[in-house]
Amino acid sequence: MYTITTQDLDLYYGDFLALKKVAIQIPDRNVTAMIGPSGCGKSTLLRCFNRMNDLIETVRIEGRIDIDNENVLDPKTDLIALRRKVGMVFQRPNVFDLSILENLRFGLKIHRRMGSRDEVMELIEWGLEHVGLWNDL
Repeated sequence: MYTITTQDLDLYYGDFLALKKVAIQIPDRNVTAMIGPSGCGKSTLLRCFNRMNDLIETVRIEGRIDIDNENVLDPKTDLIALRRKVGMVFQRPNVFDLSILENLRFGLKIHRRMGSRDEVMELIEWGLEHVGLWNDL
């Protein structure tokens, strides 16, 4: 069984074809590595899996990407649920152009952990203490 498959996947930045006819099958419960020189499309492909490329205005994607037998390129795809399932760890930290508090609240919101203001603040404080950052803020 394959967790991720792509068929005839093309990605364009405007008129520039960055990914051409990508067809891969990533098996369930296996470690898979993508290697290649800088700029060859590894990160671009990975961003396709959770539709992070949707945030780039000039990007157009054609083809098909199935994750757990669901076409994630379907316009009806629940992006929050998809991004909960398919996360990314970036080389450099990427946060939204929000305050620290708003960024942390966003994480709670997408994981449906919102409560009263006091409950949210308690969770945020606990999390920051847990990773040793509370005293740095």
